Amino acid sequence: MSDVKTSKFKEFINIAYKIYHFVAKVILYSILIILVLVAIGFTAYFVDLAHNIKNGSSKTPLLGAYIIISPSMVPTIKVEDAVIIKRKEPEELKVGDIITFLSSDSRYSGLTITHRIVGIEKSEKGNLLFRTKGDNNSSEDSALVPSKNIYGKVILKIPKIGYIQYILTQSYGWLLLIVFPCLCIVVYDIVKLIKSIKNNITPNKQQLQNQEKKVIDVIGDSNQTTKKEDKDDDIEII
Repeated sequence: MSDVKTSKFKEFINIAYKIYHFVAKVILYSILIILVLVAIGFTAYFVDLAHNIKNGSSKTPLLGAYIIISPSMVPTIKVEDAVIIKRKEPEELKVGDIITFLSSDSRYSGLTITHRIVGIEKSEKGNLLFRTKGDNNSSEDSALVPSKNIYGKVILKIPKIGYIQYILTQSYGWLLLIVFPCLCIVVYDIVKLIKSIKNNITPNKQQLQNQEKKVIDVIGDSNQTTKKEDKDDDIEII
């Protein structure tokens, strides 16, 4: 009975290791993908920035990323979601687009806001002005957004990435999300490799039993053949 319980316990541990191994890999690959995207974004950012400086242009950066801390765009964009924005010319923007901009609204003055365009107007000088509203707000923003205040249009949303950012900024974050999972995966793979080597070098009990059975069968067949030959020899002598 104890052997059965031990076997079940080992099976349970093995399944738990496999599940943890899978989850840890998913987390690590997710972080890796995010880092790759960030690296691509930074590369594009600096290439564009260098081009603008060379040409004496004062354009906003080509790409940007922001963590949402307000529920004004719920359910489209939730708190702790991240948004990736891309610079757009004012003429390219249309009603329904979600933009990130420097607000002059009395409620958000001086803050960077991400809201949806609900109307487009023109100033007396012919410059485009954008009326905005949060999807979760009951009223439109009180101030129109001039083109120069717009950082870009939202092109991608990454859900809940803000939580990961918060954890990584803590002292235990890197240990919890990166170092510890990597260490566990390495230890698991080492243990698995050692077991594989042992199985290849030292046959297990079942293999030994099978080999012994084959040897016994061969010896038995040999004895039967010898007895048969002896019997045939006796018949020939008679």
